Amino acid sequence: MGLRCGMRTTKCQLLVTSLCVMLLGLSIATLSTVTHYGLHFTLLSNISLESNSYRVIHHAAFYFGICLSMTLILAALLSSAATVRESQLLTAMGFFCFALAFCGLIPAACWRYTHSTEVEDSMMDVYDLVYEEVRRNASSFRRHELTAIHEAFLCCGKHSPFGDTANVETKTCPSSQDCLQEIRDFLKKHMDFVSTLLGIAIVFTVYGMILTSFLWFSIHFSSNLDRKGKYILRKR
Repeated sequence: MGLRCGMRTTKCQLLVTSLCVMLLGLSIATLSTVTHYGLHFTLLSNISLESNSYRVIHHAAFYFGICLSMTLILAALLSSAATVRESQLLTAMGFFCFALAFCGLIPAACWRYTHSTEVEDSMMDVYDLVYEEVRRNASSFRRHELTAIHEAFLCCGKHSPFGDTANVETKTCPSSQDCLQEIRDFLKKHMDFVSTLLGIAIVFTVYGMILTSFLWFSIHFSSNLDRKGKYILRKR
């Protein structure tokens, strides 16, 4: 009786966890898509520079986010199906998907904190290169790219401690805000949201692994207590 009650409780918790993991997977997929196709990010990624290191990070983050979201959604679907059907195979597959997502989340979280300034530095390097190239020569193509960045971030060049404003800034600026500071503030808000989402996902994947492993053992040990099938009486 106690085993069946514990299994029922585990199944209820696993269903709720699967729903939350499903929502997390959809949120990560949405965030990855917004990051990949968002105006602020694509402007800097699409700039044709030989040393555009941000483009590599931009594409890698998108593909990693999509793969992670698909793994979380698959784990949620398998866990839900395993809960309803009380299948050891589906439960084991759900545990494997949770473990796979966990193995992807931990390196992502570690990279986020050990390389916290790498994304910011790469974006600022791209802006610096475009800005300095426009200042050195009046290339209409680069000027168009710089104007697009200024309009997207609502900023205006780099503020000099000497107070001088280049002619390029007066012609391409919709605002007087420092672009480096605006890029830094925008990216900080975005990365804080990413960190929060990663932390929540790690907690739910660990909890999902615990619940699926407990459900697997509950199904395994209850199969001897609650047999299903036909019983045949033999004649003596």
